[in-house]
Amino acid sequence: MPVKRIAVLASGRGSNFQAVIDAIDRREIPASCCGLITDNPGAYSIERAEKAGVPVYIVDYAAYPTKEAYEQALCRVMEELSADLYILAGYMRILGSGIVKQFHGRLMNIHPALLPGFPGLHAQRQALGYGVKVSGCTVHFVDEGMDSGPVIVQACVPVEEEDEEETLSARILAMEHRCLPEAIRLFCEDRLMVEGRRVRILPGRTASPGNTRHTP
Repeated sequence: MPVKRIAVLASGRGSNFQAVIDAIDRREIPASCCGLITDNPGAYSIERAEKAGVPVYIVDYAAYPTKEAYEQALCRVMEELSADLYILAGYMRILGSGIVKQFHGRLMNIHPALLPGFPGLHAQRQALGYGVKVSGCTVHFVDEGMDSGPVIVQACVPVEEEDEEETLSARILAMEHRCLPEAIRLFCEDRLMVEGRRVRILPGRTASPGNTRHTP
């Protein structure tokens, strides 16, 4: 099976990016990381990429007069990388419809909630405010809505009575570090089939991260 090329978009510390490149190093994902793209020249994910020998592409949002100009520059970088899959891992901007359409089926996002519940920012705070007993994370394909694309993998994280936003976020993040590499592995093994809103996982070797739940 040919090795896929993946690129990661991140805005901050890049812990999910680190989980992905670590999984590649362990040969759990049949892929190579061809680049880190960031909109934030101060992101710690840049240091992670440099340590791993991953090329860094800084498309500083503040350097462009409009969102359209920024996205044109971002699109040029994405085209240059010519990746099979682009992963939004803590990328804090909503992609415009032009990019979503151009890279349809090749954009994947990780979100710290069990979608469709609690989309957008501060999902863990939303979950605690609503009083749910179970939260978690979701890996999904990106469409033109906010955290609304077809679900690939989800995992549950119980909400403890004493939880605050920071403690719940930390436990969800630990599960994200397992779910995102798994979803990428499934993509790179050509095992994901999208049928409308459903993502079917085709048969193959199994490697489930704890209580991860695949969506049939």
